[in-house]
Amino acid sequence: MALRNHSTIAEFILIGLSADPRVQVLLFVLFLGTYLLTLMGNLMMLLIIRADSHLHTPMYFFLSRLSFVDLCFSSVTVPKLLENLLSKRKIISKEGCLTQAFFVFDIGGTEIFLLSAMAYDHYAAICYPLIYGQVMSSQLCMNLVWASWGLGFLDAVINIPLAVKLNFCEVHTIPHYSCELPFLFPLSCSDISTNVTVLVGSTLLHGFGTFFLIFFSYTRIVSTILTIRSNTGRSKAFSTCSSHLTAVSFFCGSAFLCHLMPTSGSSPELIFSIQYGVLTPLVNPLIYSLKNKEVKAALRRTLGKCLQWHR
Repeated sequence: MALRNHSTIAEFILIGLSADPRVQVLLFVLFLGTYLLTLMGNLMMLLIIRADSHLHTPMYFFLSRLSFVDLCFSSVTVPKLLENLLSKRKIISKEGCLTQAFFVFDIGGTEIFLLSAMAYDHYAAICYPLIYGQVMSSQLCMNLVWASWGLGFLDAVINIPLAVKLNFCEVHTIPHYSCELPFLFPLSCSDISTNVTVLVGSTLLHGFGTFFLIFFSYTRIVSTILTIRSNTGRSKAFSTCSSHLTAVSFFCGSAFLCHLMPTSGSSPELIFSIQYGVLTPLVNPLIYSLKNKEVKAALRRTLGKCLQWHR
């Protein structure tokens, strides 16, 4: 798209989810409650894992980092969404929009890499139970977490500086509740071919890299589980993986479907975006606590200690 001689805009309007004031009030209450529950659930997971020595294992080390990432990811978009639901002028500056897009890239990418690292952890636990502690050493766990943050940051650093150079003219309405790069490109009066190429290339590398690690891990896991003769052993192994597979499907599936759709702000597109950006950070603590006997036992022990301390 050739650069046209128009005045460059410095702010965008986020259309959001509804233009009806009464619906906006209801949505505000709904998303405020969702956000508060997200904060409480993930903080609870962080505190329980830190406080209970029974959970000081690689699996819960990754789970605590996932809770921290979910706290950050939810806090990137939901506060601005809540502000806009109560505001008549749903405006965000160009700098604020690109900053939000940067952290969506950074933290969202980190979560996907972290989920693939958790898949590898499950692979080590099920396929090599006798040497699990040696395979998943504390140093390796820490390196995988830092690698997840580093690769997510690299993804953002590759894409966002290119978007900073774009000029935005005339149309400045984003058909979404947050700033994401695919929604910004149609608003630009600059040539976006390089931006689109880099975005697609980095997304494919990111997606195929994490998909390969998850697919490899679960292929080996399933083959190992099928060799287990005990029904109890099989059930325990499947239970170990079911929470993680649910989290992967919920986050990666909705994100993938959302970004396959045209950037029109359609209802399915917004629903998928809310699913991976708002609901996933809420349900992850529920998935890992309600389906996990160790977490529930740790919660009871922690509550018992708190009650004793108050007495």
